Amino acid sequence: MQGRMLERVCMGLFFTGAVLGANAGEDRYAEYTEESRKISQEFMQQLAGTLKQQLESAGTESAISICKEVAPALARQYSVDGRIVRRVSLKPRNQSMGRPSLEEKAVLDDFDERQRAGSPAAAMEHAAAYQDAQGRWFHYMKAIPTQPLCLQCHGKQQDISASVRALLAKEYPADQAVGYGLGEIRGAISIRTPLK
Repeated sequence: MQGRMLERVCMGLFFTGAVLGANAGEDRYAEYTEESRKISQEFMQQLAGTLKQQLESAGTESAISICKEVAPALARQYSVDGRIVRRVSLKPRNQSMGRPSLEEKAVLDDFDERQRAGSPAAAMEHAAAYQDAQGRWFHYMKAIPTQPLCLQCHGKQQDISASVRALLAKEYPADQAVGYGLGEIRGAISIRTPLK
């Protein structure tokens, strides 16, 4: 517990120091935040719309392919001009794509703490500037709350049909992305934009 707290304090100092040391003005950060917010909203609306359509037309088993194939394609579509868009979670389904970096994990942990304290997941976002070995970045994260349709694949065992559980076990043998309740934070959209 102490190690985790120390990690979070260090990450907080890292983000704070990076923000204070950045050369771009506050207006520029507001622009990056608004742009990132718009991207995350568009991304989630497109994904949810496609997922809902597939669920209604072909059922839950068929809809698993949407998160497996369409979501990464959407992330690639929005990852332009050096920007990196991805979905991350403390309990990833796809271990090779959904595992958070240390920075992302610190933000996800903070989101979880804020939700336990009563903050609504739908309003949670994070924005900060930092520098790493690859350059200076503006980083934005938006929490993804568990929606009713998500429970069919991400809910508690009683929410997920046996056929869906079997397909998930086959497609994602190391799956951790289950056990969620309605409104709980499923993960986040993470957007890193190079600062110019």
